[in-house]
Amino acid sequence: MARIILVLEYDGSRYCGWQSQPENCSIQDTLETALSKVAHEEIRIITAGRTDAGVHALYQVVHFDTFVQRPINAWVRGVNAFLPDDIAVLWASEVSDRFHARYSALERRYLYFLLNQSVRPGVNHKKVGWFHQPLQLDIMQCAANILIGEHDFSSFRAAACQAKSPIRTITQLKIVRHGNLLIFDLRANAFLQHMVRNIIGCLVYIGKGKYPSEWMLELLEGRNRAYAAPTFSAAGLYLAGVKYDSSWCMPELSRIPIIPNMFLYN
Repeated sequence: MARIILVLEYDGSRYCGWQSQPENCSIQDTLETALSKVAHEEIRIITAGRTDAGVHALYQVVHFDTFVQRPINAWVRGVNAFLPDDIAVLWASEVSDRFHARYSALERRYLYFLLNQSVRPGVNHKKVGWFHQPLQLDIMQCAANILIGEHDFSSFRAAACQAKSPIRTITQLKIVRHGNLLIFDLRANAFLQHMVRNIIGCLVYIGKGKYPSEWMLELLEGRNRAYAAPTFSAAGLYLAGVKYDSSWCMPELSRIPIIPNMFLYN
């Protein structure tokens, strides 16, 4: 039996999320169907992390086991021939069965693109988040810095989150502005369900002046989701990278999506 790793990207706009559903509306369902057609047997995959409905990926990692022998290129070009245009396998490799897409991962990276202007987006609808009131970047970054390190993130997890522990370690939470586009760059050993979008929602509340930056510390120490901001839109969220030990020789494919210059006017 061979274990195969895939790196893929997808536009999550029209899917019900990553995880398989009875309606076969998920990215997992779509990818497993394409893989099974190439393998001529049923393929089941394990992912580095599940993404919610409407969330995109620039660098998602999966693995699967198969008795079928195929050229590595068949797991890229062959699978892509059976995939819709909004999902693409970027890279494949055979690996030892000691590799596990989820448990071997050391770090996940997410990017969130937030359009901060008075009118909603048109061309990039479902590709970026949007907030109409001016946001103060400096106090948002001060609040973001409070979350760096190992903490109990109970205030930022979904009620339905199945993680055994709310303890996570954020190693980076950086916010940069390009014209009217804010880019949030988050890295952590792992994320809880809705954790990134809940953090973004709280930062927006702080950025618009509803609360001071110290409010983030109150939320963190309070460990109560009920006092935090609502979950922010999924549209601007991208899984941008998954880090593994260098011994696995994973490719350096992490990048930002193509953003039209329409965002760069003031």
